[in-house]
Amino acid sequence: MDSVLTLIGASGLASAWPMMLPLAVETLRQAGAAVSPPDWLAPDLAVDLPFHGLDPAAAETIVRAALDRESGEPALDLVAQPRAGRRRRLLVADMESTIIANEMLDELAEILHLGPRVAELTRRAMNGEIDFAGALRERVALLKGVPAGVLDEARRRIQANPGARELVASMRAAGAYTALVSGGFRSFTGPVRSELGFDVDIANELIVSGGTLTGTVREPILDREAKLATLRRLASERGLSLAETMAVGDGANDLPMLQAAGLGIAYHAKPAVRSAARHRIDHADLTGLLYVQGYRASEIRPTAT
Repeated sequence: MDSVLTLIGASGLASAWPMMLPLAVETLRQAGAAVSPPDWLAPDLAVDLPFHGLDPAAAETIVRAALDRESGEPALDLVAQPRAGRRRRLLVADMESTIIANEMLDELAEILHLGPRVAELTRRAMNGEIDFAGALRERVALLKGVPAGVLDEARRRIQANPGARELVASMRAAGAYTALVSGGFRSFTGPVRSELGFDVDIANELIVSGGTLTGTVREPILDREAKLATLRRLASERGLSLAETMAVGDGANDLPMLQAAGLGIAYHAKPAVRSAARHRIDHADLTGLLYVQGYRASEIRPTAT
């Protein structure tokens, strides 16, 4: 089976490539793989190593171990996979701490001076320590009676993560369908969808009555199983197999869809998610998800059209 190992470096890593790249090649060869010449996707930033004769998961593991041993865990991401079909036709992306830098309930809590209690519940839920739906209801209940205008103030705090705009624009330009699927709220996913160019956003809904938040969320809550179901539904509606899909997220409620997608990426993820996901990006920005699919720097678009 023809496979490819993609190495993506963080900015400032250029001087380390002359050591790291030959080490990766030699490690693959010593493990019995036949390795083709490196193919640079972006100079001094992302490179493909095509190979065959070795399982991709094993290749990724042994090269990561060799680089960590020789270089002290360099700021380098590695993803190994079959070469065929590596450009996915459906992207399903978590929003908070993935596409955007924020956790929006935490932003609301900070505005309302409820920060520490809400932030701790968020942390535990995203790391899979407590039930997501229960933690969401408990956090939302703290907002009861708050004027709905606070949502506008929170929206102004939204910051897209580096590479988010390019990820969506480039995949859409290549014909992929892009979905923002969040356990957060449509009050925030809607503006992010519009700003970044996603095709659709799917999220929970905060209930507002008489201009104030009721402290409740419309049921059923979109949780980890709902995210997985959404991935499957969107793929089916477009006549795609799951192998043709990519999912990205950082929290425990993203794990089922990461594990089901053809390419599931734990992005700067919580520890429990990093250890359970097949693939992960720990250092690169979201353009790393394009390089993993074989996009070249010349193909990356800055905005959706």
